Amino acid sequence: MEYIFSLARWIHIFSGFVALLIFWLPIVTRKGGKLHRRSGWVFVSSMATVSITAFYMGIYLIYLDAGTASGDTPFSWFLIFISILSGATTWYGVRVLRFKGRRISHSNTVDLIFPILLITSSIGIMIYGWVIGFPLLQYFPIVGLFLGGTQLKYWISIPKTSSHWVVEHTIGMLSTCIAAITAFTVFGAPRLLQVESVNLLMWFLPTLVFIPLIIVLTIYYEKKFTDVHKKHNRL
Repeated sequence: MEYIFSLARWIHIFSGFVALLIFWLPIVTRKGGKLHRRSGWVFVSSMATVSITAFYMGIYLIYLDAGTASGDTPFSWFLIFISILSGATTWYGVRVLRFKGRRISHSNTVDLIFPILLITSSIGIMIYGWVIGFPLLQYFPIVGLFLGGTQLKYWISIPKTSSHWVVEHTIGMLSTCIAAITAFTVFGAPRLLQVESVNLLMWFLPTLVFIPLIIVLTIYYEKKFTDVHKKHNRL
């Protein structure tokens, strides 16, 4: 089991660094272009691998590794939570493209399970965080609660604008970036800097940086698609 855990850890580290190195390419390249699509799929594949390995390692550390220090348990639970968050947002960002032409409420079971799982895990981790008095687990799951709620609302609602799919795709992928960079800040940065932990503000910095970017891009794409739609109607 230790060998499997070690292998999973190295795969997780490698995939995480690939995701961190490439995540900006789909953001700055032409949407729908070859480089955007290819770099996007590399990012999605890397984050899917990160999510799966993180979930396994979290379960292993809590339930299978009898030598885990009690102080590491909250971080192990956060590892599980961040794996659910990154997996759910990655899945969402890809699936909204698959159903970009939908005109009715979406009822695919798998697509609804992910946001429901994200919501329930967010609530559970928040309760656990308040019980043990661990700030990261007290407040960061609010991000997951909000994202899970908006994803579920999107799927069960009827789209009202032509830009719905590109807006939600952008939100999903940038939310995945939040998960990736936050995980690096919590687990990777302290080890690279050889410090026990970083300031609480640093844990939330990726969220504080990416939320304004999500808002700006959402407004941009909504306006862009509205202008294209109006131009098409005039023709």
